[in-house]
Amino acid sequence: MTFIMDPLLYPNIIKHGRQLDFHEFSGKVAPVTFGYPPVVDRKFPGLQERISRSFQLLQGDSLQALTESMMGNLMLVFRQDFLGERRGGAGGWRSADMYEFCSSVMFEATFLTMYGRPAGARRHSGMGALREDFLRFDNMFPLLIAQIPIWLLGRTAAVRQKLIGYFLPHRMSRWSDMSQFIRTRAELFEQYDALRDVDKAAHHFAILWASVGNTVPATFWAMYHLVSHPEALQVVRREIQDVLGLGGVEASGDRDVPLSGEQLEKLVCLESAIRESLRLSSASMNIRVAQEDFGLRLDGERSVAVRKGDFIALYPQSMHMDPEIYEEPQSFRFDRFLQDGRLKTDFYKDGQRLKNYLMPFGSGSSKCPGRFFAVNEIKQFLSLLLLFFDLQLEEGQPRASLDPSRAGLGILLPATDVRFRYRRRRLQTA
Repeated sequence: MTFIMDPLLYPNIIKHGRQLDFHEFSGKVAPVTFGYPPVVDRKFPGLQERISRSFQLLQGDSLQALTESMMGNLMLVFRQDFLGERRGGAGGWRSADMYEFCSSVMFEATFLTMYGRPAGARRHSGMGALREDFLRFDNMFPLLIAQIPIWLLGRTAAVRQKLIGYFLPHRMSRWSDMSQFIRTRAELFEQYDALRDVDKAAHHFAILWASVGNTVPATFWAMYHLVSHPEALQVVRREIQDVLGLGGVEASGDRDVPLSGEQLEKLVCLESAIRESLRLSSASMNIRVAQEDFGLRLDGERSVAVRKGDFIALYPQSMHMDPEIYEEPQSFRFDRFLQDGRLKTDFYKDGQRLKNYLMPFGSGSSKCPGRFFAVNEIKQFLSLLLLFFDLQLEEGQPRASLDPSRAGLGILLPATDVRFRYRRRRLQTA
């Protein structure tokens, strides 16, 4: 495997989409990890291309419907689990583990947004047990990606089969308010007789992992850094209040907070804080497989010979931590990506402007298609959190550190959870 370490060379790698392909690598690893047959098999003509086209439903006009649904589901979970008098009422401090808190809210709200809800109910029963099984699988995810046989990983095969079973067609057919994205994919799978019900369910399970596997830790780090920096938290909270026009008296929490896509775009201080958290916590690796022998030109003077089957990799974390690009790169600066009230896009290396300066979502054809929705839902979660709660870290804890065991796979998890306190704030919409 050849690593390209100079970020000024990244565009020359990314533009070779035909010779350097991401899908060959993912097409081999994902089926083994999630338990469905390779979609390039001749039994499924055109399936890979049609699956790829379905990801367009996570962007553009479809993004607005997803974002609105996510806001309603976040409010539902916050209201029923954390805003009632039975949860301590206004003014009473409560303690919790921060990662567990983020995971419980984001997992269920995302599930409801993507897959819908059971007929006659607003929430699925057994969501806590489903999340526990998901976390058991997720703990083994790095080993599965490394292609360790699943039968060597204890009960992981049984846990995965249980998770897949949750998405069998006869179960999903009873759910309502399903996203257009998942509904379209379900209809697509029904057109292939060679796909067994368990194969269809495994595809849906893979999307669940893609929806929360990195978004939950990204949400945690954004929350942790803001709560750890009270001045930044106050600036971001003030921005949210200004955008939404909020007053300073008590809110009951019985009405949804209106937060449109246009308003989300105006939350530039919040987005800068999120980008800074992604810079500090992202450790994804961008892998390409050479499809032919060719000369890979790095710049005007240098080129390297690449053989068919060679692996070329970008590791953007080295760029994210480069002190020439980001001053004091280990420090959290919520306004690092702000300039004159707008999001900053000018970052330099060796005096040259970087085209790719922040890469938590991959690059080129492998760039995460759900990245816009992911940022929106993190913004929504943090907006509701800051509007409804006062937040503090509990004293006497060491600084949260990154668990390196998932290096190369996306957002790193915290090495240990963090204890924090929260209590209801006094505010309402104007």
